[in-house]
Amino acid sequence: MPDELEIAYVAVVGPGDGAAAAVLDVAEEVGSRLASRGAVVVCGGLGGIMAAACHGAREAGGTTLGLLPGSDRSAANAWVSIAVATGLGELRNGLVIRAADAVIAVGGGYGTLSEIAFALKAGKAVVGLGGWEIPGVLVASDPAAAVALALDRPRG
Repeated sequence: MPDELEIAYVAVVGPGDGAAAAVLDVAEEVGSRLASRGAVVVCGGLGGIMAAACHGAREAGGTTLGLLPGSDRSAANAWVSIAVATGLGELRNGLVIRAADAVIAVGGGYGTLSEIAFALKAGKAVVGLGGWEIPGVLVASDPAAAVALALDRPRG
């Protein structure tokens, strides 16, 4: 097994609800591709984009880390490998970003925008896939390109 410091942790962020089926499919493919490359998928641990990315990662044999807003680990989606109940509400978005080496934002609302802002401020690579296209965000055309942009660059 590779040294834990060599394993990439990539946050997949996006809306927890209201995402169209096609966008959820994109997030699932992102999760699968990340796991296939040996990355740990980090997310907020709940539904929507988070659940889709975790589902894809777990189906590909990967590990997922869910940093939950509430105090109950059982609130995590069914595909979270490791659930951490933070009790911090939406403030846990900062923890999601700090735990990751890079971020892939799939779709997104204002919660996603906050995670993008935290990541850019922390100097982390942020890849956008069908969502916020703002300065500093690397825009990807598809899940394969998003994963390549997130993983094929120096970490730290």
